[in-house]
Amino acid sequence: MSVKFVAIGLDHRHIFGMTQNMLDAGAQCLGFWTEGTLHSLEGFRKRFPHLTRFETLDAALASGADLALIAAIPADRAALAIQCMQRGMDVMTDKPGCTTMAQLDDLRSTVRDTGRIWSINFSERFEVPAVTRASTLVAEGAIGRVVHTAGLGPHRLNKETRPDWFFDRGRYGGILTDIASHQIDQFLHFTGSTEAEVTHAFVANHANPAHPGLQDFGEITLKSDQGTGSIRVDWYTPHALPTWGDGRLTILGTEGYIELRKYVDVGGSAGTDHLILVTGDRCEKIDASDAGLPYFGQLLNDIENRTETAMTQAHCFKVMELALQAQALAEGA
Repeated sequence: MSVKFVAIGLDHRHIFGMTQNMLDAGAQCLGFWTEGTLHSLEGFRKRFPHLTRFETLDAALASGADLALIAAIPADRAALAIQCMQRGMDVMTDKPGCTTMAQLDDLRSTVRDTGRIWSINFSERFEVPAVTRASTLVAEGAIGRVVHTAGLGPHRLNKETRPDWFFDRGRYGGILTDIASHQIDQFLHFTGSTEAEVTHAFVANHANPAHPGLQDFGEITLKSDQGTGSIRVDWYTPHALPTWGDGRLTILGTEGYIELRKYVDVGGSAGTDHLILVTGDRCEKIDASDAGLPYFGQLLNDIENRTETAMTQAHCFKVMELALQAQALAEGA
């Protein structure tokens, strides 16, 4: 079986990586559909000049694709995913996969009724080779039992190039629903937790009073029967940093720790995917840039064989449930 996919909704530039990685994994793209003329459309066309645009959403839905990639405005993603699943397609959506609990309930019902896969591309795990290497080390027991994760998700605001929906709380879903879903995913993954409790959540707009709908800072603490986690996300990346954010993850085990400097190592080594490993007999920095990105090939396998090797459906739902709970707690809802 050769998996065929369509790209639906190009509102977020994450669609670039989603599309390229599925092509690299061996899938075939039948084309794309998006509404209007977006800032990201030009970049998509430059990267994929061979792909044609469907005239309508219905034409994309009727294309015969096995999979839909969705990176529309966050508040619109759930409805598009449901339409795709009802038309027989599996779905890989950009994060956040939904922005309200009602949407999440509808997605659960649709997955149950259709038997389709609803997967979220948590790019801060699935598109980072250093996280692949860390997952292998943890699975091998290199640092013992993981009891805590500390995830940092700083981002550059690029205020002048952002579309209006980016500053609309109802459209992007809030900073914890959006960015922090990455760090929640990593906490559950590395601690091996299937359930967790949000014990603290906070959001603020410290630096952008002209955009009151924007939350530019957020934090979460989590607790499960496996461990605890702390999360900080923000839109404060300074202009001098040579990339969009100094994303980091520290994984604490009972016999050592791993620190990931995913995108940059300020004052240290060049490049990306820096992994620091400290155990009873190892203390070293590892270049993990060659560790690969197995999620995309695993998702193709899941589509073909109806398995859950890329990510379990329960995990995907739980990440968004916790993100939405944290957002509500932070806003006093």
